[in-house]
Amino acid sequence: MSAVLSAKGLVMRFGGIVATNDVSLDLEHGARHALIGPNGAGKTTLINILTGVLRPSEGRILLEGEDVTALAPHQRVQRGMVRTFQINQLFDSMTPLQTLALVVGQRRGLGGRWWQPVGSDAGVAARAGELLEQFRLAEVATQPTRHLAYGKRRLLEIAIALACEPRVLLLDEPVAGVPAGEREELLQTVAALPADVSVLLIEHDMDLVFSFARRMTVLVNGTLLTEGSPEQIAADPRVKEVYLGHGSAHAAPHGTELQHG
Repeated sequence: MSAVLSAKGLVMRFGGIVATNDVSLDLEHGARHALIGPNGAGKTTLINILTGVLRPSEGRILLEGEDVTALAPHQRVQRGMVRTFQINQLFDSMTPLQTLALVVGQRRGLGGRWWQPVGSDAGVAARAGELLEQFRLAEVATQPTRHLAYGKRRLLEIAIALACEPRVLLLDEPVAGVPAGEREELLQTVAALPADVSVLLIEHDMDLVFSFARRMTVLVNGTLLTEGSPEQIAADPRVKEVYLGHGSAHAAPHGTELQHG
């Protein structure tokens, strides 16, 4: 398979600090790829580089073979690279239905008609309805977002990202802050994301990481430590050493214990 997203030799310097040190990463078509590492490993910096929030000091980023290193975040979204954030960025006064209809309409070039009643465009209404069902939001479709349970807000954020019709989806800690009772619904929905969307997951929750990922990359101090299958990562003594002392133990596949912060 060819890579849909390639990072080549990324370096990010902040004065004398090297936050990202010669990191290369390939995300294959249809990937389920996890990026993990202890706190301060450089995961967020790398994602900010990939999505255009930061311009790397060195290196290149290719999206389906096109060099997008110099493009702004919204230009990357237009080309199919979409991210979610650790902290919800939603319109509290809008309902999930209104929010998704707005995003779908903008994606279809109808942004100038945002003020028209939801449902005035049949195609937009149909797509918004599909997303509400897919992300288990139908029963709260007409509730103001500020009244939604936190897990539902997370689901809405991922639904918004999918409404942008991504080819590459970067999920930044989707279960962060979600209460235990709401996590299962979120885990199941993430597992059911469309197969043609290539996903890079940044996450501390090892239950989600090991149930979702088919390939994993480990960052430590801004440097790529290793990459491989979940089984290879769980068995790697370097990974276990890095995670020691960084939080609570997690039983990875085959009884391997990883520590995560």
